[in-house]
Order: sequence, then structure tokens, then C-alpha cells
Amino acid sequence: MTTISKMILKSAAVAIVAMTAPALMSVPAMAQSKTGIAMANYEAAVARSQAFTVAMTQMQTTYKSDIDAVNARAAALQVEIKPLVDAYNAAVQQPGATQQSVQPQAQALQAKQQSGQQEIARLRQRISIATSYVEEQIAMKLEAAIKATMKAKNVDMVLSPQAIIAREPYVDITDAIILELNKLIPSASITPPAGWQPGQADQPQQPPAAQPASR
Repeated sequence: MTTISKMILKSAAVAIVAMTAPALMSVPAMAQSKTGIAMANYEAAVARSQAFTVAMTQMQTTYKSDIDAVNARAAALQVEIKPLVDAYNAAVQQPGATQQSVQPQAQALQAKQQSGQQEIARLRQRISIATSYVEEQIAMKLEAAIKATMKAKNVDMVLSPQAIIAREPYVDITDAIILELNKLIPSASITPPAGWQPGQADQPQQPPAAQPASR
């Protein structure tokens, strides 16, 4: 897996955590079963869905120029930062070194790291927006996938992993949710509409403004 692939997947995981996914879902009362209470990892379900994995592969080609630019700049930044790291380490190892005495080197290193992070973020902007667009398309189908899985498995309640102290393997229905997601959204677009920003996937289109009547 390339460096940028790992970056994309990491950003995806962070973005999905920020999404509003139901921590508790309920369906009409059904016959009690051994798996009446289940656990599901919603973030993993989205990231492992067919639509997401295919989209990430497609992005390697569609956004190749952006990916190459990010990788090239990241490599260059490592070279640029190394002398500052060496200077800081040398200052720390000086006899009688204190927090105040190494502050200039620490500040120089921190400033370079922050500016580098900001620069990489700018270069990754199109990739980040496209990834968020894919995530939101899939997330819009997540609740339906969860409900379908609950009905199929006779589950009355689904908890997130953070709410579970101990469980049996059969309680985890994440894989079943992924299968439902694959049915509901087998593919997702990696090209956001012009001007699209995260959080807009589920917003209805605004009607055009009324035009003044001609006289």
C-alpha cells in the first residue's frame, strides 16, 4: 500500500468518526434470540465496503498528480526538517541544557513542522474532499443497512464497540452490515460537484430564487 493510500484511509477513519451514526438502533419488537443484542463498528463497515475500497483504488489514478505532489513534497520536507532536528538534539545534549536554552531550536523545528503540515494539507485538499464525498455517499445508506441487518438477524439493539466490555464473536454484525451496504451502494462517485464541501451530501437542493416579474 502506498504512503498516500495509508494517508487516505487514515483521513477516512477520522472523518467517519466525526459523522453522526446512530449508536443505538431499534426496530419493531421481534422474537427474542441469542443475538438480540449485537455490536457493530460503523467506521469499519464504511471503510471496508465495496464502494469505499473501489473508490480508493480509482483515486490512485484520477488524483495521481495530487498524490505525486504530496509524496514529493513530503519527502522534501523530511530533508528540510532534518537539520532542525539535529540542531535541537545537539542543543538538548549540551551540558547544562535547559528548556529555555533550547527554546530557539525547539521553536524553529515546531514552526517548520507546522508550516509543512499546512502545505501538505493544501496539496491534499482535492484528495481530502473527494474522500469525504465518498464517505458521505456511503454513510447516507448506513442506517438502512443497519436496519436490514437487524431484521435479518433478529436483532433488537446494536451497540458500538466502545459500549462493549466483553462479547462473543457472533455478536459482531459488522460484516453483515458491509454486505448490506454493498447491495445498497455498490459504487460511489469520486468526483464531487463543483463547490461541494463535506456535510452537503444529505442536504436538499435549494430552489432557485424567485425572479421579479417583468413589467
